[in-house]
Amino acid sequence: MNQDYIIPDNWSIIEEGFEPERVCSSESLFSIGNGAMGQRANFEEYYSGNTFQGSYIAGVYYPDKTKVGWWKNGYPEYFAKVLNAPNWIGINVKVNGEMLDLNTCTSVTEFRRELNMKEGWHNRTFKATMPNGIELKVDALRFLSLQEDEAGAIKYSVTLLNSDAEVTLIPYVDAGIENKDTNWEEKFWEPLAVNENGVRGFVTARTLKTKYTACTFMSNSITVDGEVKELTPVAEATKDLLSHTYTTSVAKGSTVSIYKFAGYVTSMNHEVEKLEEAANAVLDTVTTLGFDGLLQTQKDAWAKVWEMADITIDGDVKAQQGIRFNIFQLNQTYTGADDRLNIGPKGFTGEKYGGSTYWDTEAYCIPFYMATKDENVARSLLKYRYNQLDKAIENAGKLGFTNGAALYPMVTMNGEECHNEWEITFEEIHRNGAIAFAIFNYVRYTGDYSYVPEMGLEVLIAIARFWHQRATFSTNRNKYVILGVTGPNEYENNVNNNFYTNYLAQWCINYAAENVAKIKEEYGDDYARIMEKVALTDAEISEWKKVADNMYFPYSEEHNVFLQQDGFLDKELITVADLDKSQRPINQKWSWDRILRSPYIKQADTLQGFYFFEDQFSKEDLKRHFDFYEPFTVHESSLSPCVHSIQAAVLDRMEQAYTFYLRTSRLDLDDYNKEVHEGLHITSMAGTWMSVVEGFGGMRVKDGMLSFEPKIPAQWNGYTFKVNFRNHVLKVNVTQGGTTITVDGDQDLTILLNGEKATAKAALKTI
Repeated sequence: MNQDYIIPDNWSIIEEGFEPERVCSSESLFSIGNGAMGQRANFEEYYSGNTFQGSYIAGVYYPDKTKVGWWKNGYPEYFAKVLNAPNWIGINVKVNGEMLDLNTCTSVTEFRRELNMKEGWHNRTFKATMPNGIELKVDALRFLSLQEDEAGAIKYSVTLLNSDAEVTLIPYVDAGIENKDTNWEEKFWEPLAVNENGVRGFVTARTLKTKYTACTFMSNSITVDGEVKELTPVAEATKDLLSHTYTTSVAKGSTVSIYKFAGYVTSMNHEVEKLEEAANAVLDTVTTLGFDGLLQTQKDAWAKVWEMADITIDGDVKAQQGIRFNIFQLNQTYTGADDRLNIGPKGFTGEKYGGSTYWDTEAYCIPFYMATKDENVARSLLKYRYNQLDKAIENAGKLGFTNGAALYPMVTMNGEECHNEWEITFEEIHRNGAIAFAIFNYVRYTGDYSYVPEMGLEVLIAIARFWHQRATFSTNRNKYVILGVTGPNEYENNVNNNFYTNYLAQWCINYAAENVAKIKEEYGDDYARIMEKVALTDAEISEWKKVADNMYFPYSEEHNVFLQQDGFLDKELITVADLDKSQRPINQKWSWDRILRSPYIKQADTLQGFYFFEDQFSKEDLKRHFDFYEPFTVHESSLSPCVHSIQAAVLDRMEQAYTFYLRTSRLDLDDYNKEVHEGLHITSMAGTWMSVVEGFGGMRVKDGMLSFEPKIPAQWNGYTFKVNFRNHVLKVNVTQGGTTITVDGDQDLTILLNGEKATAKAALKTI
């Protein structure tokens, strides 16, 4: 059974009641971030119960040496660990000398958390009775500033309910933290300096190996019943921790509050020797604004985000809450402000998977960022891959590829492959195709072709060279085959002729050759520069084309479908409907051997190809393949339900499309995969957005025009979304009665609506 403790609400994630067994799950669900840093929703005060402490700085990682029982040529030397960064949220609370700890309190009542997505803050309140008999109420409000993205703020208030008492507040910053996920139980940080200056404190630490330096800082002030209390803190320091102790007498019914501004400045953005100076500058800015002033800038910044990115759903609160949760987390994870960064699958919510970049970015996230921000954000994500092209060529070289062939990594921080499972590292090569497809998708949507001659063609050539070398000519079939791969369905490893992989390889070669010809014809100077750099000849392109023109695709005449791979029909084809529910999820109940021999599909595989290349197949083709493969799909990847929702909508199967939508939008809120305690599924959240805009909204780009074929689930009264298409912001409003599309601005735009040309009227047009 899925969890169901999150209270439905249009704009907030809400939990009521304190249950220790769900603390770790809630720490994930109530996570906050601002693109530059993020943190799980850990308690500020000490907690002795089960918890997963996690704070993260974007771009900072540790190369944890690979731990395997064997070694093969080309195997990654390390796994890039998302680093648990120094903890700055800590505020220990003592009342009459006894530590406040919800795990030891004799009672905890009126416990409530709220993650307000509209305004970007997390609030936690509760009443508790401590073992010494003191009854108190706590109200803790926390946010990470979108505007001042190196800083966050906490207002932590304690109200005494049944007696006067001495209250001690001990804010601290702590660099002596460890990763939950580590191969060798190493610490990843080394302390460098601990300094304090009045109410301000600074702990500077450096990562081992990668040598990132971070100064974690804080500044604190105390009020009682709203009046500033001038208290001199007692500082205590160790080599990697600094605490300030404030003690004051508080009367029954009175409230003592601590305002804590804190955050990180790092060597990614500042000179190492000036980090403390930079930290002081940040503190000067935020303390001048004050807590309420900084909170107002937060509300304003999130209002601007929502103005463009919001999707409204009328008549279905759970569906509304789900989509806003997904959009909120995506914007917390990546803002587009720094082109050195990317979108990790867990974002700032956990350590699983490692790395900051997967093929998820290109396949799922770029459409969201293209449409809800502007083309520069998506261009930055493409530029990120261009900047790592040399590393991709190096990765391919380690596996024996030559002549500038590139294999982009499955998992990376700096372009170097750092995934630790051989069947993924060596075999899940379809990731190369997603990167090429993203270039095509970007040009198709934005109309900005300039990326291709400037950077993209070099990427396409290197990828085409890889596919040319990776294919093998089969004299038996008189075709080119691709052997020993893993497709998107990771429940099949080391298979031959995965349809999706083969189709991508053919398409990538053809797309690269097409763009070489276009740039030769239209961008002579760029063509000359690129050809000198990559030494590409017409003869080499002819060799590529032989592979593309003679690619083998496994096909079943009996079922009239492309086969997921050569041996798929050799399996015992028992559908998911006939699988004992007690065996689900199979990735937690079955041995890997049993999974690999089963017909069960983790996520869209052949159907992923039908999603990418929809225009190259008929609706009848899609129907046959959907009906054949979906019954074997267990959807145990977060990336699966969204693709199936879109395709079900294309097939007019709205009840099924709605079911898949609800699953993808509430994957974490309802914990479908029983793993939310490890962190959220950030990249698949972009797929949730796609399931509304591309699925129900039917948005496509056809002949350079935006096209819509809107549909609406029976459960909804209506829905709206906005997209930025080539600097035109369109608002789409779909109800059970029909569709209206307007343009924010003063220029009409010609679009396609249900296959016919129509005019989207300018909302601000003057007559």
